[in-house]
Amino acid sequence: MKSFLYITFAIVVSHCWLLKADGKSTTSEHVYQGDTIRNNIDSIEARKIEDVINSPTPPSKDKVQYVSLVSKYGFRNLFRNYSYNSSLPYSSQVNPYAENYMQDYLESHKKFLRRLKENSMSYFNYIDGILSQYGLPKELKYLAVIESNLKSNALSVAGARGPWQFMSYTARGYGLRVNQYVDDRTDYYKSTNAAAKYLLTLYKDLKDWLLVIAAYNGGPGRVYSAIKKSGSRDFWKLQYYLPEESRNHVKKFIATHYIMESFDKNDDLEPANFDYASLAPKSDLQLDSDESSGDSSLILSGRYKASVIATKLEMDISEFNHYNPGFDNSLARGDSFNMRLPADKMQIFIENKYPILNECVEQLLGSLDENTKPADKLQKNSGMSSKKR
Repeated sequence: MKSFLYITFAIVVSHCWLLKADGKSTTSEHVYQGDTIRNNIDSIEARKIEDVINSPTPPSKDKVQYVSLVSKYGFRNLFRNYSYNSSLPYSSQVNPYAENYMQDYLESHKKFLRRLKENSMSYFNYIDGILSQYGLPKELKYLAVIESNLKSNALSVAGARGPWQFMSYTARGYGLRVNQYVDDRTDYYKSTNAAAKYLLTLYKDLKDWLLVIAAYNGGPGRVYSAIKKSGSRDFWKLQYYLPEESRNHVKKFIATHYIMESFDKNDDLEPANFDYASLAPKSDLQLDSDESSGDSSLILSGRYKASVIATKLEMDISEFNHYNPGFDNSLARGDSFNMRLPADKMQIFIENKYPILNECVEQLLGSLDENTKPADKLQKNSGMSSKKR
């Protein structure tokens, strides 16, 4: 833990020093010191990121914390303070270049994106959970929107498939099975883990999420070529050295993030402070003394579904809801829920927690595939990417 804190401090100080040096230092001594510090930091970052990518089991907490700290700087060309703060006005945070850049795409697609926003909370919460295991910014979940409109069976003309639109050779390189019998690219859990590793691989060298998104679309070779031709790693300076499709991919990402995250008075979505618990029958909100004295509780988060849990525990759904009013609505918003069950049922749940979660996710993803059929129109209009990955 001490080593993590030391490295964390070094990174923050070094980033601040380099930003200051870039603006004020002109001496060869400062340039040399800056290069030395940057090279040392690059080496540490690369090792830590590789450890997370290559970990056969969930990465250790200290490595994830380190990657999370490092990766937030990757949005320095999108947000003025490196990362997005949902409590502040969107326009006060986003790079002015980005606001103008995404306007035409917003005009054409904002209605569809708002509809998708209403139906996609299950997807986003699920992807968030996986990205956080790798220390990745949650904003990256919107890449799956522009790749596939969140459809698990999306297939491009070039053969890229699944929510993250992997080509078969790249998918195999990140541990996914692709053959005539099995295609893990359509498996949300497996493909999202593979996407997280692939995104980290790109970030390890590019260190800028806008460049990563361009590389995810057109291949890293084209981004490196643009860097060489422009002499810059700033997306706004090198964008016109990129293929138009890759440049527009970044535009779609920024616009999608704006719609999904910002508050718009014209949105017809439910307000953030809507009291879902008020929808439950009043008689369900209280347990009697005998029930509460013999139950157990467990704090849950994730894509659990009341009907699946009730079936697996051989409980009537009305009984489950009696113990847990507002269960589905709370988890759908991304909140944690203190689930209460009779002690014997809780034991069964704990023993079967992950198989139950898998079935819940499969049901949620299946229902969302049906709800996002309008995505076909957007996919046709915007064109599915001819991937180079």
